[in-house]
Amino acid sequence: MGKFEITTRKDGEYQFNLKASNGQVILTSQGYKTKASCLNGVESVKKNSQDEKRFERGNVAKNGW
Repeated sequence: MGKFEITTRKDGEYQFNLKASNGQVILTSQGYKTKASCLNGVESVKKNSQDEKRFERGNVAKNGW
């Protein structure tokens, strides 16, 4: 199971990474001015990722990501 890690950037903003069970970062957030806002971002990802209509799946090899 993956996990969210909250870190502080050099500019003092907070961000979160979603890491897969193997430790690979699979999502990095934008910067947030407060930790509370960052935690809200985590909750938003948890909630919205459950609804497939809210995101588009891409082909990494096809899109060159």
